[in-house]
Amino acid sequence: MKKYLLSFSFAVIVATASVAQRTPQASPGASIVQATGITDFTVKYSRPGIKGRSVFAENSPLAPTGKIWRTGANQATTFESSTDFTFGDKKVPAGKYALYSIPDKAKWVVILNKDVNSSSETYKESEDVARVDVSPLAGEFKESFEINFSNLSDSSATLNIDWAAVKVPVKISVSTHQLTLASLDRAVQDKPEDIQTLQSAAGYLLSKNQDLPKALALTDKAIGFKETWSNLWTKAQILDRLGRTAAALPLAQKALTVGAAAPDGAYNFYRTQIEKAITDMQGKLPATPAVKGKKKKK
Repeated sequence: MKKYLLSFSFAVIVATASVAQRTPQASPGASIVQATGITDFTVKYSRPGIKGRSVFAENSPLAPTGKIWRTGANQATTFESSTDFTFGDKKVPAGKYALYSIPDKAKWVVILNKDVNSSSETYKESEDVARVDVSPLAGEFKESFEINFSNLSDSSATLNIDWAAVKVPVKISVSTHQLTLASLDRAVQDKPEDIQTLQSAAGYLLSKNQDLPKALALTDKAIGFKETWSNLWTKAQILDRLGRTAAALPLAQKALTVGAAAPDGAYNFYRTQIEKAITDMQGKLPATPAVKGKKKKK
């Protein structure tokens, strides 16, 4: 019995020690992932609080002006991009970097550095991949340090460093269109007979009104493998965009018929759009002249 009690006591001690390994942090960790087009930006950092202390001042114990700052607390803040991007006006390869800054009243220097294991004490300027000058803005007061994204589009975003009543915005941009085209070309090369891949590539080109002859060839290839309401509808739109409405109209009508025979969720969503497009196409075409009856011979 004594043996079992000792074993139980040991288990309790081990369990308690395991729980105790994690304790509350004065500057809790945080992370944010922001998609921009087909690029993912990931920031991992710690969030110190002001707690009555000064920040962005000459003798600040947290973030002094004129000195390199880890842009957060604890270990260096990291900024990662899944594709090549532009940071401010500097082109940067895809990868993971330490995010440093040098705060000042009129101008901040925001830095990406290759050494993600560095600190303010071990930081080396020779490892920088980008340095951009940014004018700080007056912002809403924030007790806890924060990094966030705003002004989102499919090819750009603003990275904001927010603390106290200061906001430091850094514009980030990516070549989303070129990246998407390259990605779709690779997908088509890898799966040249996959209908969905061909359809996605054609649909993207159509949505951007780019290289429509290529989009038409991709759609024809997909239809050759299997005719669906979706690829018929895509081809009809491409032909109409190319000014070949007379050829587009019967395809749109056929797409409506094929979809109605085996409706799915996507077809039910697009049906009204296809019907409207058919009406619009009919309006573009010249009216068919009425056929006159032949006169009877006397």
